[in-house]
Formats: sequence, C-alpha cells, structure tokens
Amino acid sequence: MTKTATQRDGFTLHPLRGRFNSMFFAALGGYLDLQLRKRKTAVFAELPQTVVELGSGVGANLRYLAPGTHLIAIEPNRYMHPRLRRAATRHGVEVEVRDVVAERIDLPDGSADAVISSLVLCSVSDPAAVLAEVRRVLRPGGRFSFAEHVVAKKNTPTRWAQRAVRRPWAWVFEGCSCERDLASAIESAGFAGVDLQHHRIRSPFLPFNTHIAGTATA
Repeated sequence: MTKTATQRDGFTLHPLRGRFNSMFFAALGGYLDLQLRKRKTAVFAELPQTVVELGSGVGANLRYLAPGTHLIAIEPNRYMHPRLRRAATRHGVEVEVRDVVAERIDLPDGSADAVISSLVLCSVSDPAAVLAEVRRVLRPGGRFSFAEHVVAKKNTPTRWAQRAVRRPWAWVFEGCSCERDLASAIESAGFAGVDLQHHRIRSPFLPFNTHIAGTATA
C-alpha cells in the first residue's frame, strides 16, 4: 500500500486505481449494462421510492430507477462520486452518497424496503458480512435484488481463464474476484426466500462472462 492509499474496514482506496475504475466504468458502463440489461430489467422492476444500492459506482443502475427515487448510495470509492451525482441529476434521481463499505452500512435495522447490487459482491472484502448487513437493514418482506458475475463451472475454458488472470484482475479492479461462488453465498445467507438464475453473456472479457441474477426476500 502506497503512502497515498487509504484503507478502511478492509477496503483500500488507491488513487490511481480509484480514478482508473471511475473512468473505466464511465467509458464502458453502457456496454456492460447492455449485456446485462434483460436480467437487470427483470430483477430491478417495481422498486420502491427509496432504494439502497451497494457500490453505486458512476450510476450504471440509475436507468432502472423511476424519476424522483431517493437513492442511498453505498460507495466507498470517492473518485466515483462526482460522476454518480451528475448521472443522478440527469436521471432525475435524488442521491444520498454514503462513503462507507458495504460491510458497515450506516443505516438502522429494518429501515430499507429494497437493496440492490450489480457487479459488487465480487469485490467486497467479506461477502458473508455484506449479506448479513443487507438482511439487517431490510424490513421483513423487503427485497435484495442482484446481478453479479460469478465463478464458472470447473474444467471449463472460462474457469481456466478466471484462474489465470485472478491476481492482475483483482489488482486492477479493486479486489474483484472472478472465482466467488456468490450463488451459494446468497442462498446460505439466511434470507426467507431466494430466487436466482445462472446465465452467461458473450463478451471479450472471458473471465467476466458467467453471471447470476435474482431476488432474495428478508
């Protein structure tokens, strides 16, 4: 960790990588979202007027929120914040940025009707702790809607690619792992109900092509 990097609750914000990721997702966010739009449209449908989002980034999911929605954005990478706020203004969404990690959501118990995430649980330091926080802040009957990339099946070209690039991939993308079995993590997190599906996209980023999307109910 360099002298200029900062660390909090297991998250290290490096200025170079933080700025790079902000620019990367601003530039390629539309392409990535196009690959996932069908699934996101389904799982992010009929969200309430107040939504908590884990890892809002530069605002890729704002298009799925109705104008006038109040978004509580959990985003520890402060280099994302200016683009996120500008995107929220364009979409007519009221954004409240929380500069905290998803393992330490600064909201009361049972205070949220909906939590969403996409391409986030791959990069948190402790997915189980994040999912426990999601359960804590959701009211009974509240929903956690997600679209995440996950580990591929064993002995497949995608799995081999994930293993081959895991270290440089994680370094560039702020801890992102291509090898997490997030379906099992969500299914074993103690939600009252989980409905998820596995799917695959076709992109040049082979390690990124295996996904899940679904909803868990508190």
